[in-house]
This record gives sequence, C-alpha cells and structure tokens, in this order.
Amino acid sequence: MSQEILIPGEDGHLSASLDVADDAFAFLILAHGSGAGKDHDFMTGFASAIVQHRVSVLRFNFPYMDAGKKFPDKAPIAVAAWKQVHQWAADNLAAGLPIFTAGKSFGGRMASLAVSEGMPAEALIFLGYPLHAPKKEDKLRDEHLYPLTIPMLFLEGTRDPFANPAIINRVVSNLNAESQIVWFEGGDHSFKVAYSGRSVTQDGATLAEPTATFIRSRLS
Repeated sequence: MSQEILIPGEDGHLSASLDVADDAFAFLILAHGSGAGKDHDFMTGFASAIVQHRVSVLRFNFPYMDAGKKFPDKAPIAVAAWKQVHQWAADNLAAGLPIFTAGKSFGGRMASLAVSEGMPAEALIFLGYPLHAPKKEDKLRDEHLYPLTIPMLFLEGTRDPFANPAIINRVVSNLNAESQIVWFEGGDHSFKVAYSGRSVTQDGATLAEPTATFIRSRLS
C-alpha cells in the first residue's frame, strides 16, 4: 500500500507516493508525463509491479499538477522539482540504497535535464522518451543527452509518434556505451497496443520487468 508524503522545498511542498519493496536492493524515483499525475493508472500499475522486483519507488507530482493547472511547468521549474525530490529522498527515504531516476515522457526528459545540470543518479530510465513532437522530426530534443555519462534505458513503443524508431535508434547509438533501447511491438506513446485487451494499469506494469532487469545489471 502506498504511503502519501509531502516533500518540502523552498517554493512549497510537492505531493508524492512511496511504495516500499520487501528486501529492496534499489530505490527508484519516478516522474509523471505532461497530461496526468502520479496517481494515474499507468503510474500506479508500474509502481505496483516493480516493487515485486525488490525496487522501492517514489512517485511525485510536479508543481503544476499539484496546483491543478493544465499546462506543464517550464523546464527550470520542473528541473528544480526533480532536484528537490531527489535530494529529499536521498536524505530521508533511500536509506543508502542506490537511487535510479525514471520518468514517463515529460517527466523523463526533465530528469535528463536535471542530470545534465549535475543531479546525481545511478542511471536514467525513460518510459517513452519524447524525442520530438508528432510530425516534427526535424526538431529533436537530444542535444543534452550526448554528454551524459550515466547509463540510460529507453523503453519505447514502435508506434510512438513522439519517437520515430529510426531516429531514436540513431540517437541512442550515439550515446554512451552503457545506454540501450528496448522496443515494445505495437505500443504507442503510452505503450497501449491495439486490441491487446490490457488495461492502462497493465500497460504500465509491462515496463516493470525490463526496468528491474536494467537496474539489476547496473549493480552486478
């Protein structure tokens, strides 16, 4: 059962949910995408599944989501929120476990920007990286990724309009050698597969095993 937490910061508190795994070997901080918050079925499905792999997970809301606003925070605000949550989790929750960072779409991209500005992390895990806007493949969001030296895992659907497969394969191939991509056949930006019969919760849960495998491989 999730524990609800308020994470303090200079500009106010952020709401978060903590799922503690039995005999955890890693701690994962997870940020939501632009359109739905930490309690969306996709997010809770992923969290519930990954704790079964002995990974504790902290989900948090960006300020705009807690404020009930429709549009995402600008990057500086979102990056500051990531740093606030990461520092507080390291000081109060992780209990010395290695801390990994993950995010759905917008949340993952903001995590990578925070890491590019010095936020520590064992690795970055992207649950659908928004490499470009749909049909705008000439404007990529990739420049800040190339200097990063930590491992990166890209979980991507083959039908994601935000990540042309050929382009994102090329991008990942030019990142550091510990970066990799895992494809989900038929998945869209939310990993929904047509006629799969899966619920949104189950869509999120499908990402837990490859995420846990990646985390375990980084610590072996």
